[in-house]
Amino acid sequence: MAKLTRRGVLIGGAVTGGVLAGAAVLGVGFLSTLDVKGQTPEVNDDGSVNLNAWLAIAPDGKIHFSIPRVEMGQGVYTSLPMLIAEEMNLPLDADITVSHPDSLLPMHTNWALGLQKRNEDISGPIDWVGKRMVALLPFIGTGGSTSIVDAFLPFRQAGAAAREILIQAAAKRWGVDKAVLFTKDGAVVNTTNGARLTYGELATDAAKERPPSTLRLKDKADWTLIGKPVKRLDLPAKVDGSAVFGIDAAMDQDNLLFAAIAHAPVFGATVAGADTGKAEAMDGVEGVAVLDKAVAVVARDTWTAKRALDRVDIRYNMPQGPLLNSDMVSEILGEAISAGAHYIHRDDGSADAVLQGGTTLEADYETPFLAHATLEPMNATARITGDLAEVWVPNQSPTIARFKVEESPLNPAEITLHTTYAGGGFGRRVEGDFTADAVQVASQFPGKLIKTIWSREEDMQHDVYRPAGKARMRAKLTESGDIEALDIVIAGQSPGAQFANRNMPFGGDSKSDHSRVEGAAEFPYRAANVRVAGADVDFPVPVGYWRSVGHSNNAFFVESFVDEMAASARQDPMDFRQRLAADHVRFAPLLTRLREVSGWDTPAPAGVFRGCAIHESFRSFVGQVAEVRVEEGGGIKVERVTCVADVGTYVNPDTVKAQMESSIIFGLTALLYGEITLEDGRVVQGNFDSYDMTRLAQAPHMDVYIMENDHAPGGAGEPGTPPLAPAVANAIAQARGERIRRLPISHSGLYAI
Repeated sequence: MAKLTRRGVLIGGAVTGGVLAGAAVLGVGFLSTLDVKGQTPEVNDDGSVNLNAWLAIAPDGKIHFSIPRVEMGQGVYTSLPMLIAEEMNLPLDADITVSHPDSLLPMHTNWALGLQKRNEDISGPIDWVGKRMVALLPFIGTGGSTSIVDAFLPFRQAGAAAREILIQAAAKRWGVDKAVLFTKDGAVVNTTNGARLTYGELATDAAKERPPSTLRLKDKADWTLIGKPVKRLDLPAKVDGSAVFGIDAAMDQDNLLFAAIAHAPVFGATVAGADTGKAEAMDGVEGVAVLDKAVAVVARDTWTAKRALDRVDIRYNMPQGPLLNSDMVSEILGEAISAGAHYIHRDDGSADAVLQGGTTLEADYETPFLAHATLEPMNATARITGDLAEVWVPNQSPTIARFKVEESPLNPAEITLHTTYAGGGFGRRVEGDFTADAVQVASQFPGKLIKTIWSREEDMQHDVYRPAGKARMRAKLTESGDIEALDIVIAGQSPGAQFANRNMPFGGDSKSDHSRVEGAAEFPYRAANVRVAGADVDFPVPVGYWRSVGHSNNAFFVESFVDEMAASARQDPMDFRQRLAADHVRFAPLLTRLREVSGWDTPAPAGVFRGCAIHESFRSFVGQVAEVRVEEGGGIKVERVTCVADVGTYVNPDTVKAQMESSIIFGLTALLYGEITLEDGRVVQGNFDSYDMTRLAQAPHMDVYIMENDHAPGGAGEPGTPPLAPAVANAIAQARGERIRRLPISHSGLYAI
């Protein structure tokens, strides 16, 4: 049931199809006043000029980019400025700074997330209204591998608009026709006499200009930045230590206090009360905040706060009914598959009827809960004084973070939200819980500046986890190895519905959540009959978006089973894929390239076995070949991963390669070690000693190749993770003759070496 709030009306109107009704309420005239382009220049109080909503130039030529996507290691503080700079012929080796804007502006909305469409595809009256309804919030977020997808057109248009007003300003200053002017290396040049004016010299004049209604974008053949490797603008600060992450924010301010927090350890429990006397008696302790589901100690330093927190005797109201254990999770997932009454996401042909005549293959696969385990634990810094609130937080959505600030019992009327660098995100920092903690703690100490930091144990045991999943795969093959029928049922929780219920002013439908079957429902191979269904399961465990979300489960399910089908058909797994994907416009050339660069047809080194997998996610297509050494006692070493990525038109190839390598390591960690287990309703794992990571010694050699084509941009941050697990699992199957159907590999008696 949707919450009937102003936000609910606004967002609901945009994303549930009621946009025309929303427009009728708000008025088309009002909606037309929203600036969703951000191309209008303005002069700032310090004399600098915003040539557009993303770029400011000072009279001395210093340049600042306001990038409304959080930099959490994926390189958006370089790739997004590249789009603007390309159209302006602006070199990125100048005096440049980059930060996330503090204000929430309509043109900074992530349309690809809010409308689930590329900007190039947003057209017509319904989209016109929908875009402005979403911009009313505005909905700003970083996730779903959408940063380049969303920005590719509007950021270039903003750069082109800035270029044109700079040329117009130069033409007026020189008294010449703008047709004789061009831009180069951050300046406007006069072709008649070679005269040159830098952008800094022209910025104030340009602020008086307005861009033409029709903008000409550069042809791909003329690009000098897009598609070329560019040094990352954020690296110098990260190397010299001047970069400010959330955990560093406001450290230079006087009277900064620190809070250590403990949440109710059992899912569904609440705080019944707390004996705080021993903690409050300690030197350096400012006080104790008792919240609904947590208790926090505020002190003059983190160590004191943490020691004092250990002295608080917290009492909890426990949830009713039996407490969840890991063995129950597996059993309940299996029961949900067998129970029927599934939500059908794809039903081509008559798969169920064909399979009634008998199947040639059937297999169950299973994956566990996984934590995000970001290097920087959850944290936020807040101060609420009177009607004013100021918050520093490494978040993936300042819109959601602001919602949580607004929920302060002090009801601040004016909110300043600073988005800092994030030490890893992976979907975790789009949540509002850690911001809410900081705000609720600060609300009990008005006027105090308090940094609330989750310990690693709190971070691990109170995450929003990647859902555990189970899949039942059934297939019938023809004698020639064609897929006559394929039936897939996937059971798990709904991250989409839970996310909406926790963070947004409207709920989601858990039964129809497509993220449960994403990647499986888009089965890319030729098959006569295909049915894909989802089975909704409700656990007290909170789940959310984890790097590649459902794709990380479903690629393992599907691509492992594809290998099983290839083996049943007595065909080489690469041959099998190429034959059944021969008509796929993206995967056919990708598989050809993958086969070539991986050396698939050459003998593997002695004792090494190869496995392959492909997967589409976030508008991109990735294939991987893993080379794995398996020892007799069960030790495995992934020695090499060859990755071919088709992300369409790319911006910075160095970033794409880095993200693919990062995704491979991320996926390898999940395959080798990743598992959150439950005992008596709480998470067992508490730190990296019990939730292990891939070490340098286990990291494979990685070769990444990017496909060259003119397709629209796809995402790069997540698509490299899904194929890794099935590629390695398929290689292990080649070596041992036994299939891995449950992750991590320890369930098959294997271990990393």
